[in-house]
Amino acid sequence: RMLSSLEDQGAVTRGPDGTSYAIGIGLVELAGAIDATAALATAVRPHLVWLSDQLGEAAGFSIPTGYTIQYMVQVESPNPVQVRDYTGLMVPMHIGPSGLCVMAQWPAEEVDRYLSRPLEAYTAHTVVDAGEIRDRLEAIRGSGHCWIHEEFAEGINSVAAPVLADGKRVRGAVHVHGPAYRFPDQGRADSIATLVMDAAARFSSRSDTV
Repeated sequence: RMLSSLEDQGAVTRGPDGTSYAIGIGLVELAGAIDATAALATAVRPHLVWLSDQLGEAAGFSIPTGYTIQYMVQVESPNPVQVRDYTGLMVPMHIGPSGLCVMAQWPAEEVDRYLSRPLEAYTAHTVVDAGEIRDRLEAIRGSGHCWIHEEFAEGINSVAAPVLADGKRVRGAVHVHGPAYRFPDQGRADSIATLVMDAAARFSSRSDTV
């Protein structure tokens, strides 16, 4: 029964004798996708290390998975007071700055479909109003980055910038997050966003070859 289920998914193929099995194309494609994701995580890490060193906070990279954003890799802050490692976590697109940066690159009809659904709030600060989210997406397209303040988790602020391939296709987003009491430092929000955008732009050009 297990082999039959795997055969239905394309993970294995039945041999000519009807009793033997071989690895199927579905499993090969899955392995290829995993390899590509691992290569992307390896390629982005130096950019995240640089950001973390510059800002003293945790830096990460997220990728879109349907209507969610997945935290793929994170470099820890050198600061003794840190946020948790969110690697592997998947959250709705509207919850954090990385997802919003990805959404800002979507065609209008895809944004409409997303916003027509019930939108979950993670904290009392999460923006779930469709009109406000549309305004934020427009602002992201103009500024090239997105800040959120305690919308993903109480006590955590985050900023992100999109990573594009071929200058237009969104691959994901680079983000930095830290405790709200110290991040961003007063008067540094714009300069921090610039550093994040610079890192995302450098990785965008590098990721075209990954």
